[in-house]
Amino acid sequence: MAQVLEFRLPDLGEGLTGAEIVRWLVEVGDVVAVDQPVVEVETAKAMVDVPCPYAGVVTARFGEEGSELPVGAPLITVAVGASAPDGSTEAPGGSTEASGGAAGGSGNVLVGYGTSEAPARRRRVRPTPAVPAAANGRSIAAEPVEEPEAGAPAVVDGPVPVISPLVRRLARENGLDLKELTGSGPDGLILRADVEYALRAAAVQTRTAPVPSATPATAPATTPGGTRVPLKGIRGAVADKLSRSRTEIPDATCWVDADATELMRARAAMNATGAPKISLLALLARICTAALARFPELNSTVDMAAREIVRLDAVHLGFAAQTERGLVVPVVKDAHARDTEALSAEFARLTEAARTGTLTPAELTGGTFTLNNYGVFGVDGSTPIINHPEAAMLGVGRIVPKPWVHEGELAVRQVVQLSLTFDHRVCDGGTAGGFLRYVADCVEQPAVLLRTL
Repeated sequence: MAQVLEFRLPDLGEGLTGAEIVRWLVEVGDVVAVDQPVVEVETAKAMVDVPCPYAGVVTARFGEEGSELPVGAPLITVAVGASAPDGSTEAPGGSTEASGGAAGGSGNVLVGYGTSEAPARRRRVRPTPAVPAAANGRSIAAEPVEEPEAGAPAVVDGPVPVISPLVRRLARENGLDLKELTGSGPDGLILRADVEYALRAAAVQTRTAPVPSATPATAPATTPGGTRVPLKGIRGAVADKLSRSRTEIPDATCWVDADATELMRARAAMNATGAPKISLLALLARICTAALARFPELNSTVDMAAREIVRLDAVHLGFAAQTERGLVVPVVKDAHARDTEALSAEFARLTEAARTGTLTPAELTGGTFTLNNYGVFGVDGSTPIINHPEAAMLGVGRIVPKPWVHEGELAVRQVVQLSLTFDHRVCDGGTAGGFLRYVADCVEQPAVLLRTL
């Protein structure tokens, strides 16, 4: 007989606690295969297609598009093949027909679950009418059902229906009894939004109760003549990171104008050979890695708990990319070990992935130094905010023709402004100035790089 397995939102990695449903890729009644993407979600890091570890018929979906779900909340239920006579359930990566016959698994794995082969697990069936559940690839044996009801709410009995420890902590810190709340999530699950709504309602009641007034109180979420935009997803992650940077890092900025004429000529000569094109960003990145080899203090991070500066061996170079979904910072791993051609190819690949929204969380984390080419926006200079927990960021303005004294004569040259924002805890101004001066020298005379190649 049919067996209904529940697939929950897996841990998507990098410390994420939830995700927003962007688009459902399946409908109730659709037949899905092992590892078929069933929903597109947005985390604070990236857009992710979540594959289902089961093969069968979708019997229920939990959550509307635009709603947020915590890690561990139900996503869908799937009716798979017959259960064993003793009530045990084959693990989703087993060799049964219901699991797609992939004894070795497909390798399409997110953190916390996957489809690799796992031993079958047996669990005692509880005498409860609730829908049988299987979380993150580990199934729970259940009573066979004929017609699973997609929208029937489960009866909550026992513990308060809360999954997220953040929700429990928020309620505890504000003296809120979760037993008095009715959850808006699947099967009455209490979400963070439910707790925040209850706290806002209590605050409004406290403020308005002592003041007799004939006019109705204005809701706190209403802004006259304006619109409130929730800080969530990528925008919320950026806001949190920039706020943390400004709070924790004592930063300083220095800048210098440089004559980029020779660098532009060198790039034109490289691209005239018929080989793959070299981007300007790749040339600047190669200059950055050479400068960081001379001034390793700027490729570091600060561990305040241990009161130590951690100088990092590898250079994982982040670069700012503006997309329709907002600002993202993809990371070129081991940039110090790549030549200019390899850097150009990797920049092109990551930029295309950023535009299409297919960057993975791993490609958006782990940076040790950031290169910000804000010249693409038509501006000359900026004082960038350091990408916490890094120690520095190099900003590059637009390259424009300007009057410049060249070899003792006034000439029109291609001039760029370079700015370096650095964490004053890792170095003094002399080190930062030395780094920036070396970068400017390489921009003005690319042959300087030949000494370290």
